Amino acid sequence: MSVNIQIAKDLIEAVGGKSNIVSVAHCATRLRVMVSDKEQIDHEKVENTEKVKGAFYNAGQYQIILGTGTVNKIYEEVTKLGVDASSKSEQATAAAKESGKLQRAIRTFGDVFVPIIPALVATGLFMGVRGLVMQEQVLALFGMTPDDISANFLLFTQILTDTAFIFLPALVAWSTFRVFGGSPIIGIVLGLMLVSPALPNAWGVAGGEVDPIMFFGSIPVVGYQGSVLPAFIAGIVGALLEKQIRKRVPDALDLILTPFLTLLIMITLALFAIGPVFHLMEELILNATVVILDWPFGISGFLIGFLNQIIVISGVHHVFNMLEIQLLENLGYNPYNAIVTCAAAGQAGAALAVGLKTKSKKLKALAFPSSLSAFLGITEPAIFGVNLRYGKPFLMALIGGGIGGFFASILSLKATGMAITVIPGALLYLDGQLLPYLMVNLIAAGTAFGLTWMFGFSDKMLEKK
Repeated sequence: MSVNIQIAKDLIEAVGGKSNIVSVAHCATRLRVMVSDKEQIDHEKVENTEKVKGAFYNAGQYQIILGTGTVNKIYEEVTKLGVDASSKSEQATAAAKESGKLQRAIRTFGDVFVPIIPALVATGLFMGVRGLVMQEQVLALFGMTPDDISANFLLFTQILTDTAFIFLPALVAWSTFRVFGGSPIIGIVLGLMLVSPALPNAWGVAGGEVDPIMFFGSIPVVGYQGSVLPAFIAGIVGALLEKQIRKRVPDALDLILTPFLTLLIMITLALFAIGPVFHLMEELILNATVVILDWPFGISGFLIGFLNQIIVISGVHHVFNMLEIQLLENLGYNPYNAIVTCAAAGQAGAALAVGLKTKSKKLKALAFPSSLSAFLGITEPAIFGVNLRYGKPFLMALIGGGIGGFFASILSLKATGMAITVIPGALLYLDGQLLPYLMVNLIAAGTAFGLTWMFGFSDKMLEKK
């Protein structure tokens, strides 16, 4: 019998057997189990199962942290043993019924923006590579200067780096329609209407190069290139409107009337009401974010670096995706990324210290992969499997993240993208910032490591545990 089969059997037994399992799904690092009665879960047995890095119950799901790769294999064996499988989205819908309003709202926000992130990650990497290629020192290696770069090559790089942001409202509206039960294709068309070439370009209006179209003498209408909130709100209202129209339209006319009426009503609302109001709100949120990030003496860097992983535990960190998108779109860079990268590096450093200091083979086998995972930007195994479990290492990791974030703020590091951190995140700093980026990561990880080694962990904690 393979190790993974035995682990699957042990986990099924530990959560109360097949009769207690409603369904099972998985994400990048966690096995997510919906159970009938959480009182039947033997939490200690789960955490002592081989390859398990931690477990917790949250929002209707019992989440078992196994790490990337491993979770896919264990999930496969669990389903082979006769446990009902469901998609992550199906489980999220079921779990939402057990959650409070705030948790449901935050989860919905994440469901909308998380699918968009891969496109924005790719765009950020393209920006980083372009920044690297355009550096004079790099061009000099090939006997070239920036003046030697052809206009066609620059146009090609613009296609790579600008497309996702130009059509961002289409991506947001598509994802919002999908989450709120509308037709995603109608969402895409609505989003594309918001950036139609027939409308004055948002960036041109902002730069004073073109004027907005004035309707009724007082309502300015512009395109919404790069905007998030107008498309998000229009997507919510549009999806709900589509469902209401579909209930009232005869089946024979549904294919014609439902999309026609939905798009007609929604583009009118989006251009004349939703767009102007929520674009203004978007600007206010962005300005407030910039003010906070510009606090002097690295204060914002320390606070964000210290608090970020606490926010990750609470599950509300997806709320900040919109802010990062807006920073990239409006400023052309993302100062938030370097700070939260230090928070992740702090968790990695603390877990590494625990792994090196402990004499427990089991804890070593847990701490080292968890630390590596955190260095790759996925901190849940380190948080739940090691640092938070013993308490003090987590605090030391927060301090390390805060100090690293302080230096990231002082050095004004600016990422070209979002959503990747620590080692992979180096690709976002190829435009001449790589050395300071590596330095702040080393400061965060080193501080957390040193504090954990000296004050944060000893094997006596294992005895108490």
